[in-house]
Amino acid sequence: MQRRTAAKLAAGLPLAFSSLAASAASQTPPGLSPAAAPAKFKLAFAPHDGMFRHHAGENILDQINWAADQGFTAWEDNGFPNREQSEQTKIGELLARRGMTMGVFVANKINWTAPTLTLGAGEHRDAFLADIRNAVEAAKRCNARWMTVVPGFVNLRLEPMYQFANVMESLKQASGILEPHGLVMVLEPLNYRDHPGLFLNKAAQAFAICKGVGSPACKILFDIYHQQIHEGNLIPNIDAAWDEIAYFQIGDNPGRKEPGTGEINYAKVLSHIHAKGFTGVYGMEHGNSMDGKEGEMKVLEAYRTVDVKA
Repeated sequence: MQRRTAAKLAAGLPLAFSSLAASAASQTPPGLSPAAAPAKFKLAFAPHDGMFRHHAGENILDQINWAADQGFTAWEDNGFPNREQSEQTKIGELLARRGMTMGVFVANKINWTAPTLTLGAGEHRDAFLADIRNAVEAAKRCNARWMTVVPGFVNLRLEPMYQFANVMESLKQASGILEPHGLVMVLEPLNYRDHPGLFLNKAAQAFAICKGVGSPACKILFDIYHQQIHEGNLIPNIDAAWDEIAYFQIGDNPGRKEPGTGEINYAKVLSHIHAKGFTGVYGMEHGNSMDGKEGEMKVLEAYRTVDVKA
């Protein structure tokens, strides 16, 4: 009797184990294959808050985890300084656990209606330097290295070269704050169509400023979307400004959506940048061309397509 019972139990074991395996597979986190996680991207593409919310939910920590599960090795958060310090710390700790690099956040509060650093000494410069000091503390909480700086608007009542000198002096003083911490502000030229009237809109202009400031703490954020609109000639301009570029951002034109939705040959441009030896972050500063989960999977597919193959 006992032998028959034991035989029945043994016969049922494969089915039981099969059922357990099926149950485990059904509990696999969203976005992960039961067999293996997706391969990591070779380039440090950095998604941002909201880009994958339909898969990951609204909580930014869940979004970071989901992005890491898909193979992303960086994250970008323009509004990071505006978050509560406790949330900043949690984000920093999670990025460290997942082996992800923090990309840029916007360091200075931009006044979109009036000149800022172009005015020189005074309240605008003082406020900017206060923002830079606060950005140092924010960067410590997430182990960030780069922060975006936009100098502000053209002053129509002041000769352009005086404005150039005013901006340069403000950036020199900011560099003095950042250098001891090994931090880098990256100047972002923005296109005239989306942001009319801004002082900084050309890569060559940013290059000249960085050379004048002469600090490792002052470099260029080359936003490929903005530069395609304002100047085009992407690869030659990247080559010309190369010594001062520390960060790239991505967005196709027209539309400012993921690569493959516009006119830019991102496979060629990114391959060129990688071949020149760039190992930094590429911020995914664009929207999704389609809504919902389908649109988010389209973004993933687009980046798998333009990721370097070697």
